[in-house]
Amino acid sequence: MARLLPATPDAIAGAARIIRDGGLVAFPTETVYGLGANALDAGAVARIFAAKGRPASNPLIVHVASPEEIDALAYVGAQHAAPLQAVTDAFWPGPLTLVLPRKPVVPDTVTAGGPTVAVRMPRHSVALALIRAAGVPLAAPSANRSEQLSPTRAEHVAQGLGDAVDLILDGGPTDVGLESTVLDLTEWPPRLLRPGMVTAAEIESVLGVPISAHPAPNSGGSEPARSPGRMPRHYAPRTRLRVVTDVWAEATCAAAPVAVLAHTSPPADLPPHVQATILPAEPRAYAAHLYEALHQLDRLAVSLILVQAVPETDDWLAVRDRLGRAGA
Repeated sequence: MARLLPATPDAIAGAARIIRDGGLVAFPTETVYGLGANALDAGAVARIFAAKGRPASNPLIVHVASPEEIDALAYVGAQHAAPLQAVTDAFWPGPLTLVLPRKPVVPDTVTAGGPTVAVRMPRHSVALALIRAAGVPLAAPSANRSEQLSPTRAEHVAQGLGDAVDLILDGGPTDVGLESTVLDLTEWPPRLLRPGMVTAAEIESVLGVPISAHPAPNSGGSEPARSPGRMPRHYAPRTRLRVVTDVWAEATCAAAPVAVLAHTSPPADLPPHVQATILPAEPRAYAAHLYEALHQLDRLAVSLILVQAVPETDDWLAVRDRLGRAGA
């Protein structure tokens, strides 16, 4: 099992040394825990893919400690400068990743061989302290095995990756709970590649143009993917998961013990073979607790998790995206 330490200044300093030496460190961000390595070290980045069992076609997000660090990683031409300034002023640090034309210093392993790089400045104090102490940008996907549930606590990382990671920094539970929004600034109007808790409406209010959503998940086409999180199956528990509308009726009729994740109250006559977890009926609060709830339900002795379908409104888009991929 990997070392798991509270994220004290001494532990962060030790983690920074591991990063500089080509190792892997799991660390908290406001979204989920990330599995970090020196983004400019192709060998270290390759260790991320090996630890996760992640396909090389799935690019990584590079984490920086200030907007000024973008210039070392990406070309910011005249067409990108104004919208980049606007969205970083509005949303950084925070759960928004920006896709820009890459510079040659970024290894192909980070970008899946594509011409762009995805960059984010996280809001979490531990993440920012680690990046600054390491003195290098961090390539960091979620700290879990590929396709499995993202970790929102340090214990989730330890359970999922074991000794494949050199050190886990424990900064407590994450507060956003879902992976970042990914916005492609190489197109105009910009395109939303992965929904998150920074919504298209919020971005539109800053940029003054409509934001289009990518019409389909990446499924192995000829063009390199520009964003992670677009594989058809992703963010999934080991237990089979189905999203259903009338969750209480289906659970009641089930022949075997089932787990239910819902956002409405259960009926008074819920049978004993149904183990229910109720999340808030508000998208941001629901998102903050979603993965933690699924981790808990995944440990139950059931063969099926039934998830109540969430509303079809834009503010629930990120949650619907994650549930759809988890049940694929």
